[in-house]
Amino acid sequence: MPTFSDKAQPQYLRDYLAIAAASPDIARVRATALDLWELGTGELRLLDAGSGNGEAARELAALLPGAEVTAVDFSADAVAEATRGHDGSRVKYEVGDVCDLPYENGQFDGVRSERVLQHLTDPDRAVAEMTRVLRPGGRLCLIDTDFESLLVDGSPAGFSDVVREATKAVSALRAAEAMSSGRTLRRRMVRAGLTDLRAEPITVVHTDVAAASRLVPLQRTSAMAGALGEQLDALFEVVEQAAADGTFLLVLTMWAVAGSKPR
Repeated sequence: MPTFSDKAQPQYLRDYLAIAAASPDIARVRATALDLWELGTGELRLLDAGSGNGEAARELAALLPGAEVTAVDFSADAVAEATRGHDGSRVKYEVGDVCDLPYENGQFDGVRSERVLQHLTDPDRAVAEMTRVLRPGGRLCLIDTDFESLLVDGSPAGFSDVVREATKAVSALRAAEAMSSGRTLRRRMVRAGLTDLRAEPITVVHTDVAAASRLVPLQRTSAMAGALGEQLDALFEVVEQAAADGTFLLVLTMWAVAGSKPR
């Protein structure tokens, strides 16, 4: 049974992830998550599950001297790209399924996963696997987006729905709860038996279309055109007019949640 909604990871998705990773919004979300994670210091064994281009794993290695980070991703193409970007830090890159991790029980002191569950057909299975490979007392940290929270001021009825559909087209979101994945993180961690939970919403606000486009697809792509058809023209007409008259405002909520595996 496939555990990822789309086994092939197209280049446009990797490009989108790279652009989003470079945004100040993602930097703020990651800083919040790191605080919630409460890792401590020392010779930590960390896992970045669904590591994509590998930049978050390298950031962790730089922020936590002494830590050894394993970056695992389902896509061999993503792992190859991550390996090409290696900076000599204590990071190793491996291919693996977050729903069937190739690691022993209790192997890691900390596990993180960012904007991954939204892409999975069985996110609870992934959380269970990430919990399994944690040592007792280890901390799991999850980050995801609540696309259902997306609001655009002054937009016509149904506009936010069109933007959400555009997001699906670009980000390959297919699972039933994918659009609200951020708000489900705490519930999934409770079900996995984690304790000492800390959950925090991070509100993203943009009045600049170009900056907002790093997180939400507001620029035309062939993937969007194929998925949305004539709705696309109406979407961009509103965005372009709002940008021109200075009234553009977009709000989106992301979530970071961390918890401990019982000792």
